[in-house]
Amino acid sequence: MRSLRDRRDELTSRVALGNQKAVARQHGLGKRTARERLELLLDEGSFVEVEMFRRGTTGAHTDGVVAGSGTVEGRRVFVYAQDFTISGGSLGAAHAEKIQKVMDLAVATGSPIVALNDSGGARIQEGVMALNGYGGIFRRQVEASGIVPQISVVLGPCAGGAAYSPALADFTFMVRETAQMYLTGPDVVAAVSGERVTHDQLGGADVHGGMSGVATFVHDDEESCFADVRHLLSLLPANNLEPAPSYEWTAGDHLRPALADLVPVEPNRPYDIRAVIAELVDDEDFLEVHEGWAANVVCAFARMGGQVVGIVGNQPLILAGVLDTAASQKAARFVRFCDAFNIPLVTLVDVPGFLPGTDQEYGGAIRHGAKLLYAYCEASVPRVQVILRKAYGGAYIVMDSRSIGCDLSLAWPTNEIAVMGAEAAVNVIHRKELAAAADPAELRAALVVEYAEELVHPYYAAERGLVDDVIDPAETRAAVLRGLAMLRDKRRRAPARKHGNVPL
Repeated sequence: MRSLRDRRDELTSRVALGNQKAVARQHGLGKRTARERLELLLDEGSFVEVEMFRRGTTGAHTDGVVAGSGTVEGRRVFVYAQDFTISGGSLGAAHAEKIQKVMDLAVATGSPIVALNDSGGARIQEGVMALNGYGGIFRRQVEASGIVPQISVVLGPCAGGAAYSPALADFTFMVRETAQMYLTGPDVVAAVSGERVTHDQLGGADVHGGMSGVATFVHDDEESCFADVRHLLSLLPANNLEPAPSYEWTAGDHLRPALADLVPVEPNRPYDIRAVIAELVDDEDFLEVHEGWAANVVCAFARMGGQVVGIVGNQPLILAGVLDTAASQKAARFVRFCDAFNIPLVTLVDVPGFLPGTDQEYGGAIRHGAKLLYAYCEASVPRVQVILRKAYGGAYIVMDSRSIGCDLSLAWPTNEIAVMGAEAAVNVIHRKELAAAADPAELRAALVVEYAEELVHPYYAAERGLVDDVIDPAETRAAVLRGLAMLRDKRRRAPARKHGNVPL
């Protein structure tokens, strides 16, 4: 007679292996199984599974989701992985309750949540109970927001109401060709509008990574995707009460003479802000978020002096670095995440203004710009602003200026802080004189020089207390590090209110 241990081991092995035909189909689609994915994500041998033998209407153990906890580089995370080999990973009541359990444990222990999505959606056979299950997950995501980091990884279909879960997460990863996310599928779109689209055209990784902004990171394969999930987790605190992981920085030379050559003096010449960021951060290493969306602003996590910082910088290579509706949303969400998890902010400013035009105005440029303004005004973490070159108009104010609460404002000698550029200002101020002049071009040139010398010179803002120091570009890293060290123990008491009303 077989022992109890033998019988349990046999059952455990059967559950772990799953339906081999379904597994083969999953592999044939270029996708890994739920357990194979967990092996890629977690440290070897660290996974502790909960409710392995749970059954729901599928009749299969696990009910189509593998849930539990493990470690990433030795740090605790909670995770669930939907199993497409069991009823297409569809979500029913038991499936949802397992997810809700690990979410509750993540909040209780102060640990990040990582969701691996690969599901056909709500289990139709369970009707409203499946929808109730989604609602419970969404409510927990909102309650956990700003308490523990939430990461969603889309590795297959994620349709209908299920798509709200990645949208509620702090960061969403997608894998090209295998991942799709949409509220209504191609068949419904065709029936309602007559438009014919494929699954990828409607909700593929590149659509959400470059057009909608729902996907934070896009990858070609699952291996590189999980490597980046691990990298991101290594930069984030476990919860809102703990600091981000840090290390002792021993390199003492903080001078970066290359910076003076990277940024052209001429205000209209483009350059890559990412090259500037690389010079400022430790080991030239940073993790850019939303790289493919709203590329006229760059948001990235990095370390400076061993400490994690969030960096926001205008990108002169794209649309001259202007702010528009998408860039404002992107930067605002990043700023709010950093503030929620006590990550200091470094803002690199080279902005000619907001993008003009009816498309922008009709699309809510004012409202979206106000989101970024609100995010910075609300942020209580250490905030250092560095003005590299142009800082014009309302866009200067929005990019963490002194007037909205920046703690330390530094500027290069090339900075131009003004309502607008000298030429545009002269055209407005001296419109009548220019119209009556015998040689308008000569007069305009003289007036531009005069305006620039009086109002746009590098020390104008510093003389009025709006810039703390005008620094040599080569000393930028050292100056920012000194500022962050000075601000490390910054505390600000939140106002007595339930919450503010973000201009959503």
